[in-house]
Amino acid sequence: MDIATRVYNHKWKIDPIIRSLIDTDFYKLLMCQSVFRNKPDTTVTFSLINRSAHVPLARLIDEGELREQLDHIRSLSLSRGESTWLRGNTFYGKRQMFRPDFMEWFEGLRLPPYHLERKGDQYELTFEGKWHEVMLWEIPALAVLMELRSRAVLDQMGRFELQVLYARAMTRVWEKIERLREVEDLTIADFGTRRRHSFLWQDWCVQAMIEGLGEKFTGTSNCLIAMRREVEAIGTNAHELPMVYSALADSDAELAQAPYDVLSDWHDEHEGNLRIILPDTYGTQGFLDRAPDWLAGWTGIRIDSGDPAKGAEVAINWWKERGEDPAEKRVIFSDGLDVQQIQDLHAQFSDRTKVSFGWGTLLTNDFRKLVPDDALAPFSLVCKAVAANGRPTVKLSDNPEKAMGPADEIERYKRVFGVGRQERQAVIV
Repeated sequence: MDIATRVYNHKWKIDPIIRSLIDTDFYKLLMCQSVFRNKPDTTVTFSLINRSAHVPLARLIDEGELREQLDHIRSLSLSRGESTWLRGNTFYGKRQMFRPDFMEWFEGLRLPPYHLERKGDQYELTFEGKWHEVMLWEIPALAVLMELRSRAVLDQMGRFELQVLYARAMTRVWEKIERLREVEDLTIADFGTRRRHSFLWQDWCVQAMIEGLGEKFTGTSNCLIAMRREVEAIGTNAHELPMVYSALADSDAELAQAPYDVLSDWHDEHEGNLRIILPDTYGTQGFLDRAPDWLAGWTGIRIDSGDPAKGAEVAINWWKERGEDPAEKRVIFSDGLDVQQIQDLHAQFSDRTKVSFGWGTLLTNDFRKLVPDDALAPFSLVCKAVAANGRPTVKLSDNPEKAMGPADEIERYKRVFGVGRQERQAVIV
């Protein structure tokens, strides 16, 4: 594919940013089914949060274009082929991962309305409704804003400028792949949907990984690309589940129990490599210290904030304390990774535990220093559940720079979960 020519010529009706309801992360569909089953009456509000305030999205992106893209998403529904793929495919060794009642609902789904308002140089974009409906807005909303920002920059470039830009970006990706090719027993997947440069670029990066890494490349989080490229769809669960379950708690005791209730519900539905703990929503160390013994039997842990090496050490020590063999467990690193860190973490831990990597933004959106003023550099944009049944949600994280929620609730959560002093780290993406 000549991406540069496609970008130069594209019109949004030919090249919509979101092409399908399954142009989303696999874990989102797994969580959606869990919510559909366990919390069908919960009302949740999602909101866009631009952590990189220096990127003035409302000045860069035309509001009319943004509305066109969002309205287009609301027109989408599952195709027959997509439904067949979800119903009949084998995911993580399990057939019919998605239950018939969930699929019947999903096949009839149109995403609910959105609320968009300009506030200074930023957009306020929110979604409110039944949790299992509005949660499916998160990934496409982020992808739309990231790509419209990219298009705003690319629209100022000529045909030859675009060809040179993409040649340089392709060279950069391929050089990274060549370095990773030298890592023995590497296990790596694409996690780059939510903050990708564009759909076409993510698809190209996945194809490059397939060719360049062979069996070391285990799949992509993007369901549409996984279906089209015939690779594994990869993903488990995210912070959204404990954040909402915790907001629904009626007491401090229920709040302390809520993150484990999430995993108890998950335990009832999934097994094997889908039993991956994401422990950092309210602090990894405290979460593991208070965890029930049955959780130590799960397959592994995903490290998604804080110092990744420290997080892995905490996990390994916890498994040892609970009588588990770390060599039989899996640690998945997934926070702002690039090649050098992947190499270093693999060298440090691959002889002590099973190591995997979810490579995100710096795979699918590394255009740093390739245009003037670094105007295509990736930035930190999230879309989070901010309220559940009218109550605010809170995230503490192992990195306080990623904390969110009202100040008084943050302090309450720190008290309940025993979170003390934390080390601040720059948020790359």
